[in-house]
Amino acid sequence: MIDLKLKITLLSDTTFGRGDGVAGLVDAEVQHDAAGCPFLLGRTIKGMLREECVNLLYALEQATPAASARWGKVVTALLGAPGSAERNRAALIVDDAMLAADLRRAIAWQVANGGLRRDEVLNGFTAIRQQTAVDAESGAPRDETLRAARVILRDTVFWAALHIDERRLRAQDVSSTDALMLLAAVVSGWRRAGASRNRGRGEIAAALFETGAAGAVECTQKYLGAFAAEVMPS
Repeated sequence: MIDLKLKITLLSDTTFGRGDGVAGLVDAEVQHDAAGCPFLLGRTIKGMLREECVNLLYALEQATPAASARWGKVVTALLGAPGSAERNRAALIVDDAMLAADLRRAIAWQVANGGLRRDEVLNGFTAIRQQTAVDAESGAPRDETLRAARVILRDTVFWAALHIDERRLRAQDVSSTDALMLLAAVVSGWRRAGASRNRGRGEIAAALFETGAAGAVECTQKYLGAFAAEVMPS
């Protein structure tokens, strides 16, 4: 098993709706834990990485068609395919993205001991933004379209553990090196996330880290450079 960490830094306010709201407060609420700390579901992150993979494969098909089949195979091994059998299950496992562990522990202690309330914690990391649909002809707001969504504030940093099952890679004849190179390329190109990402929200920066005895060390550029050398040989 290859263990990595994914760092996600919000460069703008970002909407990660959990699919429901809070009556009388917001129409789109964010995921948050018992202490009020926001987090992102692993399956949500995996879905966004899959979307970035599709974009990358399209670019490869246009630039270097001969390489697209190889990297398409790596994408399928990493992320799986709809209706995959056990043998072809996705090799990439994505945990939920959380605030830094020491920060979460400190906040949880404060909430447990009455120093902070859960709603105060949530409000410290988020804000509520309102918007309405606009009539294309008149430019006026449409009736009954006002919606309120909670956004996670810019500069918030999340960490998610990633695990790559090398047995599943080998079962599909894909090397761990290719998997790491592709993952680095996808992460480095990931610039937008969440809802309203085409309306000024959701700008992010993402990076991969390897973990070892010395702690977490960023490895995005190392594997990205190797990927570039493979797809754009001199």
